[in-house]
Amino acid sequence: MPHAPHNGEAADNSQLIDDFGLRIGRAMGWPPMAGRLAGILMLSPAPMTLSELQQALGASKGSASEMTRLLMTHGTVDRIKLPGVRQAVYEWRDDAWVGCLQYQLDQTTQLLDLARTAHDRGSHLPSAQQTRLLDMRTFYEFMVEQLRQLLGDYKRQLRTHDSR
Repeated sequence: MPHAPHNGEAADNSQLIDDFGLRIGRAMGWPPMAGRLAGILMLSPAPMTLSELQQALGASKGSASEMTRLLMTHGTVDRIKLPGVRQAVYEWRDDAWVGCLQYQLDQTTQLLDLARTAHDRGSHLPSAQQTRLLDMRTFYEFMVEQLRQLLGDYKRQLRTHDSR
């Protein structure tokens, strides 16, 4: 499992993990603990059990479990079962940023579906409300198109980077 860092490395990692808790957590709309968990798993040289994550976070088992589920839903963490190991372990996905972008695309696509339905169902509304619904649909059509393009571009960039 994770190696024991020497004191300097532990202090550096602690600051990075705190930065993740504050910055990525806030930017992604996650609780700070989820940001810290992302930092812990990203910096961990090996997958970690829920107990190890709980200890590293100084959190209850329920909180650690809830945060791992959140990160799995957002496409950045995987829960895996290693041969010969009784407990499942969690690891930062090698393609975490693809997973994160895919999650954003999926969520935006759901909002596009809502916008299309609302626009269709709102045809009886006054002009101002119809315009708002059309603006919503137009916005989400634009966002889904851009996110699909961005995801494809990013995957191509990764393939180019990996082939070097």
